[in-house]
Amino acid sequence: MKKILEITVDSLDSARAAIAGGADRLELCSALAVGGLTPYAELLRRIRQESAIGIRCLIRPRAGDFLYTDEDIRMMADQIETLRAHGADGFVIGCLDADGNLDVRALKPLLNAAEGTGLTLHRCIDVSRDPRETYLAAGEAGFDTVLTSGAAGNCLAGIETIGRLLELRDSRGGPEVLIGCGVNASVIAAFRNRYPQACAFHMSGKTDVESGMIFRREGVPMGLPGLDEWHIPQTDEQAVRAARAALNETGK
Repeated sequence: MKKILEITVDSLDSARAAIAGGADRLELCSALAVGGLTPYAELLRRIRQESAIGIRCLIRPRAGDFLYTDEDIRMMADQIETLRAHGADGFVIGCLDADGNLDVRALKPLLNAAEGTGLTLHRCIDVSRDPRETYLAAGEAGFDTVLTSGAAGNCLAGIETIGRLLELRDSRGGPEVLIGCGVNASVIAAFRNRYPQACAFHMSGKTDVESGMIFRREGVPMGLPGLDEWHIPQTDEQAVRAARAALNETGK
């Protein structure tokens, strides 16, 4: 199995750090603080000017659940077409119906727009009714990868479910199981020691970079409660290097 280290990034500096640290692929998004939203095309264009690395763009028009209106779907399909034109070679998408099942009808226009590119089913699987059935449905729909924490708050908590998905992958030739949420070098080592066949991992490797602002007005948050504007999340090159080493060295 090919080893894959995918780094999710939402800025040019983070993309540069991920590439320098040894990432195989980027998941490009915006607004990681809310789980990631569709990135803007100019950021993709700038990264593509500097690197030919694989880039899969998250297509998610808003925070919250994965139950989308027809208008949402049309907009998401348009976003795919725009980002393809700027150099995306894959997309990270997912839709659920109100009962928690993979919504193949809603996905169809998105799959059509992304035809011929790499396709990852994102973590909608982790809030779906039955992760096993969602995984199988993703394979039937044409996804080559499924990103999952094992239907848990982090991948270590979901390790048993991830193990079962890895078994499905191997027994049925299903999509790659891309392990995410809480991944770092030590987590990769733990997974690879227990499941040597686990070969694809997804992480942000974020650290907080101190703002250069001298004047700081406190008590005026621009976003989610508890966040401030004086510490900027950015991918840490050394964290990516450590994860790369752990992936290369363990589970042989």
